[in-house]
Amino acid sequence: MTLRETFGDIDIYLFDQLLRGRIVLGMRVLDAGCGRGRNLVYLLREGFDVSAIDEHADAVLHVRQTAAQLAPRLPATHFRVEAVEKCSFPPASFDVVISSAVLHFARDDEQFDAMVSAMWRVLKPGGLLFCRLASLIGLEGARPLGNRRFLLPDGSERYLVSAERLLARTRELGGTLVDPLKTTVVQDQRSMTTWVVSKGEAAGPDGRATGAGAP
Repeated sequence: MTLRETFGDIDIYLFDQLLRGRIVLGMRVLDAGCGRGRNLVYLLREGFDVSAIDEHADAVLHVRQTAAQLAPRLPATHFRVEAVEKCSFPPASFDVVISSAVLHFARDDEQFDAMVSAMWRVLKPGGLLFCRLASLIGLEGARPLGNRRFLLPDGSERYLVSAERLLARTRELGGTLVDPLKTTVVQDQRSMTTWVVSKGEAAGPDGRATGAGAP
């Protein structure tokens, strides 16, 4: 079996969380805005209790078909056609919630906050929220369009957050940064930030647990 067959097209920063033992067998995992399930192949193959939502019916159908092949024990009801902010799973249902390249499609602050709040609601105490999203961090040349949306140098239009916005949201949630914010700038065209938050002890001014050492 090849690496791609084993892991699919998994986000390398999500793979990092697996390597560091933060996502382990026995955990319930939700992919919020799953697309065609590129981050779920390994989890399904290895026997994780996986659920997923996406507002596009064709994407959810594809994930259901993949799950039927790799994890036929999982019911189809684990894979639902719904927007992230409308997530219908009960509160505190999941140990891990994944949001990979989703939040930057928010229309404005209201939708961004609604999506984050919905994911936080279904996360168990002590659970892990993993987000990869476009940001303003280290990026020059993005043209503001209003409502925190920007035209990027690569020609795409995205809702972009600053580091201050993510740290403030971490504090508002009462969460703790598991890692410092980590950002990759792609040749001055776009900037992608990894935001990993634990639903645990209260955070200090920088979003990290008071007294915590540097990860």
